[in-house]
Amino acid sequence: MPETITPAVPPTPPVTLQALLARDDLALRQIAGPADPGTVIHWAHTSEMADPYPYLLGGELLLTAGVHIPEAAGSGTYFDDYVSRIVAAGGAALGFGVAPVHDTVPRALVAACDRYGLPLLEVPPQTTFSAVARAVWQLMAQARLAELRRVTEAQQSLAAAASRPDPVPAVLRQLAQRLGGRAVLYGPDGTEIAGAGRETPEGARRALAELAGVVRHPTAPPPAAPRGGPHPTPSAPSAPNAPNAPGTPAPRPHPTSATDTHGATHLAVYALGAGEGFVLGVAAPRRDPGDHTIASVAAVLLALLTGEHQSGAGAARSSALVRLLLGAQPEEVAPLLGTGQWLVVHARPEAQAPDAVAASALGAALGSPLVDLARDVVRVLVPADREPGPQPGWTLGVSAAAGPREWPAADTQAARALARARATRTPLVRHAARPALADLVPRADAETHARTLLAPLAGQAALADTLRTWLSLHGSWDRTAVALGVHRNTVRQRIARCSALLAADLDDPDVRMELWFALRRD
Repeated sequence: MPETITPAVPPTPPVTLQALLARDDLALRQIAGPADPGTVIHWAHTSEMADPYPYLLGGELLLTAGVHIPEAAGSGTYFDDYVSRIVAAGGAALGFGVAPVHDTVPRALVAACDRYGLPLLEVPPQTTFSAVARAVWQLMAQARLAELRRVTEAQQSLAAAASRPDPVPAVLRQLAQRLGGRAVLYGPDGTEIAGAGRETPEGARRALAELAGVVRHPTAPPPAAPRGGPHPTPSAPSAPNAPNAPGTPAPRPHPTSATDTHGATHLAVYALGAGEGFVLGVAAPRRDPGDHTIASVAAVLLALLTGEHQSGAGAARSSALVRLLLGAQPEEVAPLLGTGQWLVVHARPEAQAPDAVAASALGAALGSPLVDLARDVVRVLVPADREPGPQPGWTLGVSAAAGPREWPAADTQAARALARARATRTPLVRHAARPALADLVPRADAETHARTLLAPLAGQAALADTLRTWLSLHGSWDRTAVALGVHRNTVRQRIARCSALLAADLDDPDVRMELWFALRRD
């Protein structure tokens, strides 16, 4: 599965088969198959199907009482077929319940499990399958709690390291210590700027540097088949919206992270910021479930430490802020931030309220350090030449390109685009900037008409916002309720109130058109 640079929590760790066998209350006993300490179980599943293959996801402890076994099974290929199908489906182990169907585990089943390398557990009569499943989930919950605690402690230590006088080396040292390997920061030209942790073999160091090139350059070819491991696993943003020119190949998405292996060494790389070329590389002897989360936190911190705010651009932004606070107009300070037009982006996370780290990471992904965290919405001011794309875990609304004088209007456009994106469950919605019939009416006349028509709603922002959203969503009660975060009955009551105050039939398309025109000018 593709990895993202800012996962919220680490995945649930699996349970080792040895930990389950060590439970005295279950009294399980392994009677066949390899006694590999690395065998893990992701969940328990009970089935009496003669062929459970279609119902397995892989990694299961499959529990059966042998109800499906025919009387003459021991003289044919039944057990070989049964065990081979479990192995083909990726089953981790088989648990056979003694009683009430069978007094002992069939010898032919024991032999088949030995032949196919499938661990076979004897479940005694006093142990129910539900008790085994409950034990698996208890062990998984314990492992998850331990992993979350480890990740939380690592996050705190990384944040403390980032506040030290030498933040970059301190973060690398802390990351290497937490992962038990080596952490490296590569510069835009691919050279190793700083590193910390245990030394890695020369071959693994070269492989890590090559893997860093995958996330540094959008057009870089993928590395050759890894030595002793799977292909790299990159994660990339969605492809651009614009179609490719006829006869030209589709552009390769730019990955933000990638993983690989070199022998027994696990490799991972993370692009920092939005195109500056810095890359974080990690080489470790193992890859635990929470390691990606820990490395992602370090990547966000290093992106902030190596980003534009460490250069002259940071001083320019500070100067722009001071001038605004002292009364300068936006168009006067805009040249300090860069030339050209800008886009306003409003974003809301899908799972939880945004925090400062998530907001900074979003700004880095969009290519701008100009980020504002305002309650449940993150606002980003992005240069118009950096076209925002969908971001995993976020819903985005993007304004039309605007100059400094039009930034407040662009902010409103982005807010409306975000409301529409949330209502339609679309990852990203852009404000339509094409010329419209409204542009044929002088602005002053249009604004006067809008104020007159909407006068009954003056001072009642909730009614006006509800009417605007409801019209933009073609009169959908449910989608309007989602966009505004209210109950659908509240939407109905507000629209009915608008209809009464305006003395207008809101089912009339002409009335809707005129109101929409006015609301866009209000």
